Amino acid sequence: MPHVLRLIPWLVVLMVAGCAQNSQQPVPLGSDTHVTRANDRVEVISKVHHIDRIYPSMTGPWSAIKIKLLEQPKPELVWITGAEVRMLDASGQQRMPDEFMCHANFDLDSVKHCEQLGLSKTLDGRLFTLSQGQLSVNFPKGTGIPVRSDLPLDLVTQALNLNLKDANLDVRHQVTIHFVRDCDVHGTMIPLYESGASSQVTLEDHPLAYDIMDHGTGAQVSGMCIPGQQAMGWDEREDRYGRRFTGHWVVPPGRQEYRTRCTSIMNVPYDTKVYAIAVHLHPLAESLELHDVTENTTIFKSHAVNFQGKLGLESIESFASPDGVPMYNSHEYELRCVYNNTTKKNVDSMAVMYLYLGDTEFNRDEVMRRLTADLQPQESLAGEASDADLPRM
Repeated sequence: MPHVLRLIPWLVVLMVAGCAQNSQQPVPLGSDTHVTRANDRVEVISKVHHIDRIYPSMTGPWSAIKIKLLEQPKPELVWITGAEVRMLDASGQQRMPDEFMCHANFDLDSVKHCEQLGLSKTLDGRLFTLSQGQLSVNFPKGTGIPVRSDLPLDLVTQALNLNLKDANLDVRHQVTIHFVRDCDVHGTMIPLYESGASSQVTLEDHPLAYDIMDHGTGAQVSGMCIPGQQAMGWDEREDRYGRRFTGHWVVPPGRQEYRTRCTSIMNVPYDTKVYAIAVHLHPLAESLELHDVTENTTIFKSHAVNFQGKLGLESIESFASPDGVPMYNSHEYELRCVYNNTTKKNVDSMAVMYLYLGDTEFNRDEVMRRLTADLQPQESLAGEASDADLPRM
C-alpha cells in the first residue's frame, strides 16, 4: 500500500498531462475570411485588418466577401431576422474594443431580389448597417426579410481608429446574420423590406429642401437642408432638380441641428407599418429623429451616448415593435439630426435611419410558385422529385 500511495501523485501528473494533450485547442483561423454555417445563421470572421495610424470614418482597412445563407443545390425561401457584430483580435479568440468598429454592411442585388420575389418596388439593396454604437439589429418575433437562399449577399467590413495615434494592432469583425428557413416557420411571418432615410446638407450656397422647389419665392419649407461641406469628395447626390447634396458632411465646433425633408428618399410606396428602425451616426452625435410633418408627430427619436474621454459612440437607441407604427404614402417626413462638436476642429458626420417596413406587396404563394418553377428544370435532369423535396406550400 505505501508503494501505491507513492505512485498516486505521478499518476495524477500523467493523467493531467494526457488531458492537456487531448484537449481541443482553438483552431488557428489564418488571416483570411472564415465562414461557418448552422441551420439558422451564418457567421463570418473577416480577414485581419491592420491598424497602424488614425483612420477616420470610411478610410480604415476593409474587406469584402460574398456569401449565401444556405450552401445547397436547391434554393428555398428563408426569413432574415437580425444581425450582429463584434470586434476580435487577429486570432479570432479575444474581444477587442468597439472603438475599432467602423461598420459592417450587408447588401444584396435589389433587382435580382425583386425579380425572384415578384416585387415591383425599387429597393436600395441594403439589408443591414452595423456600426459603432449599434452592433446588432433584431426584428420583432414573427417578422423578417424574405429572401431566396441562392441570392448572394455582399458583406463589407471596415475598421476605424479615432484615438490611438501610434497604433500597431490587428482586428477582425465577427459578423452573424440570423434567419429562419420557411420550412421551419410555425404560423405566419410578417414580411419586411428595408428603406433608408439619410440626412443631407446642400452643397449649394443657400438652404434647400430636398426634392422640393420653392419656385423662386424663397419661402421656408420645413426640413430645409442648410449649406454644408463634403467630408469626402465622392459622396454627392442630386435631387430631382439637379441640385447637389451630400450625406457625409463636416460639422464645425459647437452644437448644430440639421433637418432634411426625406419623403422622396424613403419613397414609401403604400400605407404600411414600420416594425424596426436601425440608426447610423458618427461620434459627437446627440440624436436623430424621424418626424411626421403632416401630423406633426414623432415616429421615433434615437439618442446617442458618446464615450467619455475619447471619440466614439458607446450606444445608439434603436426601435422594434411587434405591432408596428403606421407610415403613410401621402404623408411628408423629415429627419432632425443634432450634433454637438465639443472639439476645436471640424469632424465628419452622417445620420441615417434604416426603416424595416411591412411589405404588403409580398405574396408567399407566388414566391413559392416561382421557386418551384425554377427547380423543375433541375429536377427533370435528376428524375422525379418526392413530395419531401418540394418547398413547403
